[in-house]
Amino acid sequence: MNIKNYLLAALIVSALPVSAQKKWTMQECIDYAMANNISLKKSGLQRLSSNEDLQSSKAQLLPSLNFSTNHNLNYRPWPTAGMSTVVDGMAMSSVDKVYYNGSYSLNGNWTVWNGNRNHNQVKLNELSVAQHAVDSTTTARSIEEQIAQLYVQIAYTEENIKVQKATLDFAKTNENRGKDMVEVGKMSKADLMQLTAQRAQDEYNVVSAESQARNYKRQLKQLLQITSTEPFEISGLEATDAMALAQIPSLQRVYEKALANRPEFKSLQLQIESSEVSKKIANAQSLPTVGVNASAGTSTSSMSDLGVGNQVKQNFSMGAGVNVSVPIVDQRQKKTAVNKAEISRQQALLDLQDKQTSLYSTLENYWIQAENNQQQYKAAKVSTESAQTSYDLLSEQFRLGLKNIVELQDGKSRLLSAQQSELQSKYMTILNIKMLEFYQR
Repeated sequence: MNIKNYLLAALIVSALPVSAQKKWTMQECIDYAMANNISLKKSGLQRLSSNEDLQSSKAQLLPSLNFSTNHNLNYRPWPTAGMSTVVDGMAMSSVDKVYYNGSYSLNGNWTVWNGNRNHNQVKLNELSVAQHAVDSTTTARSIEEQIAQLYVQIAYTEENIKVQKATLDFAKTNENRGKDMVEVGKMSKADLMQLTAQRAQDEYNVVSAESQARNYKRQLKQLLQITSTEPFEISGLEATDAMALAQIPSLQRVYEKALANRPEFKSLQLQIESSEVSKKIANAQSLPTVGVNASAGTSTSSMSDLGVGNQVKQNFSMGAGVNVSVPIVDQRQKKTAVNKAEISRQQALLDLQDKQTSLYSTLENYWIQAENNQQQYKAAKVSTESAQTSYDLLSEQFRLGLKNIVELQDGKSRLLSAQQSELQSKYMTILNIKMLEFYQR
């Protein structure tokens, strides 16, 4: 392709409407948020951190082993003849002004029993890992539900914008007709001012609806962690009559499924179990701790007549022992720990009860809204059909000169109002039914 044809093609492409812009489906929004939401990523990091604590507590069940060595260079400026020097419990026959000492030791310790505090700490950390995993699921569910709510709100608002723009177009037409009628003396200026005021109000309604849509999109982009300045559009929601007229799930059934499946309740149950394990750990503070230890070591010195290898062999020693620690007065540490563990358990039980009450209230609100909006939708459909028939009749009478512009405007306003009520109740019914379905999963 030569440069002339290339430029011509580029000009044609640039003149075409932007139709290839990505439009997000609800599932695409959810999938993208699951991969990019920062709150969800932080929750995952907390789970990894708690798993490190678990691995550390498991390692505490094993013996510890460490190696140490010391090397010293000493200077004695005025040694006395016949004087001996003791190094690691051994008398050195030669006395030097400058001499070197070296020691090497290997030490091992193992806590045999401490009232099962170490084993219970492993259990506590296992519960912590499980709780963080559940909390991560809770965060994901919450984000998913927020996306669904915002997505339906955006879809409704964009449909509402179309209705508002249709209303505005009609108001502009009425205003222009009113101006013509004022010029021929068939309408007063006061009536024209009413038409102008209605047109201005409809313009405000369009701007308000567009602003609301932009705000919903901003919130959705925030959940998706999108900071691009490119326009964000959704593919829309196929809001059919069947979806709005679907059977509303039973409130009691939804509540029972939510109690069994919702991750936040599993998290509270794990909190209660953790408090019980913490109480066992606290009670064990009054029990003895039994441990064993073993060591092996040797040393070398420059003042010895023996070679290094012989010194290592001659000075080598091994030992083992048992240590028992029995707490007598702990300054109320055990009692305080036990009481705080019990308080934590009681708080978790109250949180569980409060969460159950809050859940039922939330589900009841969704259920009531679904019932009310569905009934309103049924009534709104009848109202829209009636308003459409009335407006069609008014339009024909206006064409024949039997009705004036004001009467026609009133009929159109009633029709548009009925259409808006039908649209709102339809989308709100679908939204509340979807939320009830979310809580059943």
